[in-house]
Amino acid sequence: MDHPPGGRGGQDQPAVSEGPPSCYRHPGRETGISCTRCERPICPECMVSASVGFQCPDCVRGTGRGATAAAPRTLAGGTIAADPRLLTKILLGINVAVFVAVLAVGDNYRLVADLDLIGIARDPQLGHVVGVADGEWYRLVTAMFLHQEVWHIGFNMLGLWWLGGPLEAALGRVRFLALYLLSGLAGSALTYLVAAPNQPSLGASGAIFGLLGATAVLMRRLNYDMRPVLALLALNLLFTFTWAGIAWEAHVGGLVAGTAIAIGMVHAPRERRALVQYGTCALVLVATVVIIVLRTASLTSGA
Repeated sequence: MDHPPGGRGGQDQPAVSEGPPSCYRHPGRETGISCTRCERPICPECMVSASVGFQCPDCVRGTGRGATAAAPRTLAGGTIAADPRLLTKILLGINVAVFVAVLAVGDNYRLVADLDLIGIARDPQLGHVVGVADGEWYRLVTAMFLHQEVWHIGFNMLGLWWLGGPLEAALGRVRFLALYLLSGLAGSALTYLVAAPNQPSLGASGAIFGLLGATAVLMRRLNYDMRPVLALLALNLLFTFTWAGIAWEAHVGGLVAGTAIAIGMVHAPRERRALVQYGTCALVLVATVVIIVLRTASLTSGA
């Protein structure tokens, strides 16, 4: 005779209820927030504001699971720094310094022509061919820090300051720098691939769009209200595809790369965190290099 669904002897098994976890200090209080250091669920009463997200009272006092490590760690496993905006300030300073150099040199923006992103073209002033495909690989990087108009650098630096600080605090300096540089490089690579080879481009916005995509991923990870960042993203994409003279390729390339890198960084399981994070960055870098190599081969095949 078959046993009833409840199991042997006809006894019903208790149903397993699924729902939000309960606060570890107040069992029964459901919550969707976890401590950014020890990752245990905490209710509003136990939340202590941190530079990014919230910590539990035990970790704040140095007695929780998050305090057992040799040094405090960020959400992504980076070391918590005394100045969580240091790299943001340095990157901002580099961008401003390059912009000031462009204004100081003048000479019909000769410095811009020497540093911007261009596939391959003949420079009428120099009388010879220039461009990435001609071996000037540095243009893929220098274009990431290049601005020509005041409004351009103004918008980008505001975005770097607003988005960079929280991301640097959440990821740590090394991971944040990898995010910024790889996003910018991916934006340059997509521009190099899609844009006309003789079309010069300033790709500084690619890295900023990478930060924007990473911010959306981080806010989703922390269960924050997504509407503000989604609205900002939609507005920026609207400008990208409606304003004349904007290199949309750099924006899209940076956004895709930044989003992918951030997913790998903030969702990596703790036991395989380094492998997943470094692996994600490596995959983005490899994809970027492949695009650059294939485009170079295409542009030089007929030479």
